[in-house]
Amino acid sequence: MPVRVLPPNPNLDQLKHQAKDLVKAHAARSLAAAQLLREFHPRFAGLADAAIFAAEFKLSDAQLAIAREAGFLSWARLKRRIEKPVASDRLDLPHQERITDPVFRRAVDLIDAGDAAGLRAHLKQHPGLARRRVVFEGMNYFESPSLLQFIAENPDRHDKMPESVVAVTEAILEAGVDQAELDTTLALVATSGVAHACGKQDALIDLLCDWGADPGSALHASILHFGAAAARTLIRRGAKVDLAVAALGTEENFRRMLKTAGAEERHLAMAVAAQYCNLPIVRILLEAGEDPNRFNPIGGHSHCTPLHQAAAYGTMELVNLLLERGARPDIKDVLWRGTPAGWANHIGRTEMEAYLRPLEKGAGRKS
Repeated sequence: MPVRVLPPNPNLDQLKHQAKDLVKAHAARSLAAAQLLREFHPRFAGLADAAIFAAEFKLSDAQLAIAREAGFLSWARLKRRIEKPVASDRLDLPHQERITDPVFRRAVDLIDAGDAAGLRAHLKQHPGLARRRVVFEGMNYFESPSLLQFIAENPDRHDKMPESVVAVTEAILEAGVDQAELDTTLALVATSGVAHACGKQDALIDLLCDWGADPGSALHASILHFGAAAARTLIRRGAKVDLAVAALGTEENFRRMLKTAGAEERHLAMAVAAQYCNLPIVRILLEAGEDPNRFNPIGGHSHCTPLHQAAAYGTMELVNLLLERGARPDIKDVLWRGTPAGWANHIGRTEMEAYLRPLEKGAGRKS
């Protein structure tokens, strides 16, 4: 789920009120509150709605969830950001300009310049630099990257990659990185629009996999970020075609795989099918018992429901199918607090908004 980025001049009292509202929403058994807690409070990770609502929930729990929703590890870190901001808190600056460690910053500059030889010498001069991390708080992702992650240009920093980015990446890999960094960087590359546009995505995926990155670890991320080309490369490198991937394909193959799929696989497949407007697959999943009002799984646009995605990017036929199967048009997404009609409005789909708006107010479906 994207984080709720703080405004330029955040107000701590307002955030305190948000925490109190979250306590009330938990008591009221709000589905959106349950989804927020499932993603941003470690004690509720992986729990079903009923278990979340049954659990004791204090103001301190709400404050932690609000802090993490804003991209901070704790309420204390969020409070520090508001009361005593430092240079690294400047979200208006590119990531490289927020790095306060001069040795790390020099390495990033060498990456951006495409200077593989200079980077290799710099890494030799500073043993352990390849495993060092910097901390960026208050952002959607890229929260504590190591040097390797900067090669992916994801998030965008320059909107381009050096021609020698593969050689630059090899220099970092030779200095030594761990498995988690390989897999994280692979996912960033596989979802990098810049890497794809620059024609470097396949080469970087191959290089990282050659060094031991797990191709399956990035497959779902690539699919959920419209990276079909990257997904094909990952499959070529050994990623397993599972139900989520099959949700992009034919009914026959999907039905075959559905027979042995678990609940989590079905949930993710529903999110993928709705996102790509694969109407036959959505219908199969609904017939198999998938809940159209369930928020998408973590990592799968988890701030919204399938109806939100259909209203913004799908067809009227898909919207009607979801409504017929009980999808609620009044559910608000977790991040922007918008209904499906609100999403249609944001995208500029005036006819879709006009169709859905009366439904969220209880006026009944149009014929």
